[in-house]
Amino acid sequence: MSEGDIRRKKLLEILHGGPLPVSGTELAGRLGVSRQVIVQDIALLRATDKNILSTNKGYILFTEKRDGLKKRRTYKVKHKDEEILDELNAIVDHGGRVRDVVVEHEIYGQIAADLIINSRMDAETFVKKVEEYSTSPLCRLTGGIHFHTVEADTEEVLDRIENELTKRGYLLSC
Repeated sequence: MSEGDIRRKKLLEILHGGPLPVSGTELAGRLGVSRQVIVQDIALLRATDKNILSTNKGYILFTEKRDGLKKRRTYKVKHKDEEILDELNAIVDHGGRVRDVVVEHEIYGQIAADLIINSRMDAETFVKKVEEYSTSPLCRLTGGIHFHTVEADTEEVLDRIENELTKRGYLLSC
């Protein structure tokens, strides 16, 4: 087994060991390599069908054990930029976890980004990063219309989230 194979095995063990994303910088430090080596290792692992997601908080490995028992629903929503935090909080306050954001662009097709927002703190961190980096949210490409895949422990939780998004005027019919 090569040095790279051993390192990638350790990388998978780190990602498999916890429920939270791990930053590339942290992985590099723990494995004694550069962040660029981690990026290359992640690409090689993905090529071997490892389900590693890149989020704004780091890398996370999704496995059937971690991901398989949750209920999921996709919501089509629309809101103004200044309502992003309110929308995300409406979801997490009712027991949901926001996995991603997806837009259907008329030229580029489907554009998706993993978010992995599980709490108000995650939502606040995301919004602060959007502001700090002076970037545009994906939904701006489509006039505010976008989709979120939300997971929860039960269908009842997803129903409550749907009701709350409707009440706040964010939910659109598909």
